[in-house]
Amino acid sequence: MDAFTVLDARAAPLMRQNVNTDIIIPIHRLRDVPQAELGAYAFEPWRYLPDGSENPEFFLHQPAYRGAQIVVAGDNFACGSSREGAVWAMMGMGVRCVIAPSFGPIFFNNCFQNGVLPIQLPRAEVEAIANELEAATRPGSNHEPRLSVDLQKREVVTPSGRRITFHVDGIRRDALLQGLNEVALTLTREAEIAAHQAKARASTPWLYPAA
Repeated sequence: MDAFTVLDARAAPLMRQNVNTDIIIPIHRLRDVPQAELGAYAFEPWRYLPDGSENPEFFLHQPAYRGAQIVVAGDNFACGSSREGAVWAMMGMGVRCVIAPSFGPIFFNNCFQNGVLPIQLPRAEVEAIANELEAATRPGSNHEPRLSVDLQKREVVTPSGRRITFHVDGIRRDALLQGLNEVALTLTREAEIAAHQAKARASTPWLYPAA
């Protein structure tokens, strides 16, 4: 997966609570659509009108937020069915980071396996970030609706220049910085694993019968 180090990108607020994975990617799309093409169907129930045209009210169809790579979301984001396709779909539409007060736990874990950074912050802080993004889109604003996310420093910089520290588990942070999922991270210690196996075979040979 792609490494995540620093992301300076357009950000869009989606301050709805309990956005579930059925909204992020409808289940029938996971049956019929290859992983690499799921981005076109991310948020499909909200993103398109019944005739298939773009819904102008969809948050990422607003001119100021088109192409956003960061989503600032409400409580319990990506709750519901445990489908990794929700992360794949969001990645397919270009999203690499989601900031929210809380996440569906399976979605949260799946993000780290696919190179997306989920940042959990207090609700008041998330709302303040969303307010800054909205203010940056108003006439006369001297800012853009952008955030800078530095995983090395564990820091988010808002449009006004505020710096907000966030926490990420050390092992998960290292894996994202290197672009490694759990399997690849384990394989970086292959020599240690082999040495342990060799020691075990020597001390308990009866557990390893000859083929």
